[in-house]
Amino acid sequence: MDKNTKTQKTPVYVDYKNVAYLRHFINPHGRMFNKGRNEVSAKHQRTIANSIKRARFMGLMPYVAK
Repeated sequence: MDKNTKTQKTPVYVDYKNVAYLRHFINPHGRMFNKGRNEVSAKHQRTIANSIKRARFMGLMPYVAK
């Protein structure tokens, strides 16, 4: 295995209803981490970002936290 290969943390399907899982990708202030910090591919980062945005719109996650 190449040492430059990143391990994938995300499952194949990311659901906006799985708030406990999505909380791993936001900081205590409610901001999303970038893909370098998450160590995921760009495709999975877009899926995570869309799921977080959808969960926020549905009221499952806060937009900002104090």
